[in-house]
Amino acid sequence: MCGRFVLFTTGDALLERVGSLPGVTEVLAPEGTPGPRYNVAPTQTVPIVRVKESLAQVDPARWGLIPHWKKDDSGPPLFNARGETVAEKPSFRDAFKRQRSLMVLDGYYEWFVPEEERGKSRPKKQPYYVRRTDGGVLWAAGLWSTGLDQLSTTMVTTESAGRIAWLHDRLPRFLAEEEIEQWLHGTPEEAAELLHPAPSSLIDAFEWSPADPAVGSVRNDHAGLIENPGLF
Repeated sequence: MCGRFVLFTTGDALLERVGSLPGVTEVLAPEGTPGPRYNVAPTQTVPIVRVKESLAQVDPARWGLIPHWKKDDSGPPLFNARGETVAEKPSFRDAFKRQRSLMVLDGYYEWFVPEEERGKSRPKKQPYYVRRTDGGVLWAAGLWSTGLDQLSTTMVTTESAGRIAWLHDRLPRFLAEEEIEQWLHGTPEEAAELLHPAPSSLIDAFEWSPADPAVGSVRNDHAGLIENPGLF
């Protein structure tokens, strides 16, 4: 799963990254772009990228999908959608058919329980910060909806794989550049072909390090969480 992430690529830099997506020739951000964030959590506002033909638009959305048929925002926020069931589950299937998008991350956090802590009633969990070794952004497969007249989004996840599998059994479905058009513009059947773990070429480009345990509180949102990592 992915329940916290980092996005410090903002402003013109973010728009330049969006403009480099395959087939995109124009980028709009009617409401601007967010400031740098180091501890983004579910229900908070995040930028999503939607592409129609050659036009990409960046818009703020609630991280936690609100399906069009939902009458209120009660219940746990739908911030992740399992790739194994996303095409059939009522909460996601309509968005999967016709409302696929991208979420953009500089990196994300995942918590790991060390061997010596396993079996304890309240084990300590060590957060790790995962990112690309080349400093590039990560494009995650997303869905959007406008239930309750509010733009909202969720991130698709799959089983974990490759070098990162030790950290957690779930992994955001990060897209390689050559997969983006298929996800955004393909038929539901073509998009379903991507509901498997991210390509090994992408996973092999990941690196990780311990993050400051203070990331566990959403009140903490500063660069020190990833720049001055620590073990509990």
